[in-house]
Amino acid sequence: MLDESLLDSPEGLSEADHRGLLRGAAEAGARVRTAARHSAEAGINDLKPDGRPRAVLIAGPGAAATHAADLLGTLAGAGSPVTRLAPTGVAPAAGALRWDLPGWVGSVDLLLITTPDGSEPGLSLLAEQAYRRGCNVVAVAPSRSPLADAVNGSHGLFVPMATAPYDQDEPLAASAPGVLWALLTPLLALLDRTGVLAAPPDALGKVADRLDGIAERCGPAIATYSNPAKTLAAELADALPIVWTEGTSAGPAGRRFAAALAELSGIPAVVAELPEALAAHSALLAGPLAASADPDDFFRDRVEEPPALHARVVLLRDRPIGGLTAAPGARDLALSHDTPISELEPEEGGELETLAELIAVTDFAAVYLALASRA
Repeated sequence: MLDESLLDSPEGLSEADHRGLLRGAAEAGARVRTAARHSAEAGINDLKPDGRPRAVLIAGPGAAATHAADLLGTLAGAGSPVTRLAPTGVAPAAGALRWDLPGWVGSVDLLLITTPDGSEPGLSLLAEQAYRRGCNVVAVAPSRSPLADAVNGSHGLFVPMATAPYDQDEPLAASAPGVLWALLTPLLALLDRTGVLAAPPDALGKVADRLDGIAERCGPAIATYSNPAKTLAAELADALPIVWTEGTSAGPAGRRFAAALAELSGIPAVVAELPEALAAHSALLAGPLAASADPDDFFRDRVEEPPALHARVVLLRDRPIGGLTAAPGARDLALSHDTPISELEPEEGGELETLAELIAVTDFAAVYLALASRA
């Protein structure tokens, strides 16, 4: 059950935030600026590559690497060379994970290693394997970590991860807002230099400014009625989120939102892109999860028996290309099954800015759900 009173108690939220999730969300803009500075100091802005890499392989543990690969692949556009190397192992522990390079990887390819830990032996072995094949290696990880020692120098380029002092207090969640931007920003700067995507320094500055603006609008001191993230969190209480996305940038933002809900809040969610989502989820909305499928029983014990779980559609939209949009059809389908719908659409700006706004608002919402649901 969600304690909605806690949403409007900044002190209570702060006391419940043992993992620094709210601070990570609020400091996302600062993380982008710090990570951009670390990238420049590591020499990324001065690189003069011979050409665009044939393939860009991304390796790392958990949701951070998954989201980074998804976001970078989307930004790279059609013909994206970005591929994630999924780990193998018997447990999601640093010592148990292993990564393997495909047999075709060579000197014209680029390996990106991204991790908020840096103690994974499998990543150090992967960097060594890539070095022997002549594959270029760039790693983003905490400084003074085993991976930093393995990559720094002749084996590749190492960029220190932008961290905060409180990151050491608790184990970092892979979906934590601060982790994403600390790991993603150097990769954006690097792939801009290699011609894979467009993310020049001024664009990263605008992303940081947009994240600062969202932190002001969605911070814990802002009341729920004027706070889009708290409003979304309250709307998703006791609901199954069905996340529909429209637009290029909205796709990875929706997938990240579903992953953050699961990891941070313990709430399952399903996600799909419009217009295919209308066919994929029409039976779901017509089934027992629809609000009309199980009308409230007057005789239900409202103290002992929790309300039935019903679906709620969350529509994340980027600016549609050419004015074509499936949003009216999405609204009609949801409302025809008495399913409520929440909508988020970013303000105008570049693709990086709109993507950052969708991620930031949904990150705050996932954090508020995590904190208020524990009361």
